[in-house]
Amino acid sequence: MAQISLLQWTSRRDWSANKDFIEQQLEQLKGVEKPHLVILPEAFSRFGAGESAQGRFAETFGQGEVQSFISECAAKYQVWILAGTLPIDEGERYAAASLLFDDQGKLHARYDKIHLFDADVDDETKSYRESKYTRPGKELVVVETPFGRLGLAVCYDLRFPEQFRALRQQGAELIALPSAFTKVTGAAHWQALIQARAIENQVYLLAPNQTGRHDDGRETWGHSMVVDPWGRVVAELDREPGSLTIQADLEELHALRQRMRVQQHNQFEVRFIEDTNASR
Repeated sequence: MAQISLLQWTSRRDWSANKDFIEQQLEQLKGVEKPHLVILPEAFSRFGAGESAQGRFAETFGQGEVQSFISECAAKYQVWILAGTLPIDEGERYAAASLLFDDQGKLHARYDKIHLFDADVDDETKSYRESKYTRPGKELVVVETPFGRLGLAVCYDLRFPEQFRALRQQGAELIALPSAFTKVTGAAHWQALIQARAIENQVYLLAPNQTGRHDDGRETWGHSMVVDPWGRVVAELDREPGSLTIQADLEELHALRQRMRVQQHNQFEVRFIEDTNASR
């Protein structure tokens, strides 16, 4: 069975504080069987400094303190690490990139967040305009791992079921969703949407979330969780910092897909609308 851990905490604008938390958690997970996948939430490296400030911390792809640290930790603890998202320099706007490192510290895959959170929310932040500073991604990513075929998505992507259907069509058995869901939208929709995407696509949904009040006053919902292909919540945190670890049973997943052949019965196609973000 696949060993998978999700980390949840209140990321700060200070990278050193976040770095310390990650290493503390990895130390505590040293006894978990291998192979082992550890997934960090969205914006794990720096959060709470505001969207505009993220660009100042953007790293060149393949270089930089944060990428080097994650790579070194993956090799040191012999775990695969999905680095939620961190800003990667792409010129005028940065990419919110999820980077997957294997247990030798080698970069294995990159996914740039496609759907950007431009919304008005009834909280203290009020207005979110991710697209002002972030360049949207344009490629779906499904990667072969020791844990199964892993599809990558991030936070606001959760509201777009077509993306998850496309990941399933490309062979995804598990889908990781590093997130920073707000307290308001999380309380309303977080669990319902995660369960829906897992059930619709008969996949494990692996959803680590930011939690608590951040340095800029933004509040995130926490409740990191894993939902299985039948829609059951396998494990969940509340709002406290910490980690959860589960075993993903892919034999059970394949048996379910045989009993209920949703993909074969589907009569609709999904496609990527390349011009959707062209004007942003």
